[in-house]
Amino acid sequence: MKVLLVASTGGHLAQLLAVGDAWSAHERHWVTFRKADALSALAGEKVTWAFHPTTRNAWNALRNQVLAVVTLLRDRPDVVVSTGAGVSVPFFVAARVLRVRTMYIEVFDRVDEPTLSGRLNYPLSDAFCLQWDEQLSAYPEGVVVGRTL
Repeated sequence: MKVLLVASTGGHLAQLLAVGDAWSAHERHWVTFRKADALSALAGEKVTWAFHPTTRNAWNALRNQVLAVVTLLRDRPDVVVSTGAGVSVPFFVAARVLRVRTMYIEVFDRVDEPTLSGRLNYPLSDAFCLQWDEQLSAYPEGVVVGRTL
């Protein structure tokens, strides 16, 4: 299986790396920002560097949307998996249009309220995974899979 793993750097990438056993036997391709933590953690992995910052930056959102379409058409993954944040949305939109399956994992540290990327990706997700029962109030169709960290 070909897995495209998409996450912003920092905590989002760390949480996606924490559940790496789930796809360690599969062909992996990562999409994240070219920052120190990603360069270190993903050494030796196939990586596409996304454009940042994504917050309140329409130009980078457009560039990442084009990057998403190009990456999905070129690599033809079986599934796109993400823990968020801003970089995930263009990839989930492109995946929906191109009929690529998606799985979103809402982050560990947002118990009381949903993340913006979670709210945007929820209707685009084939599987929406939660780490806390309390997150079901925001995402009633989600599946509690437990904490990844």
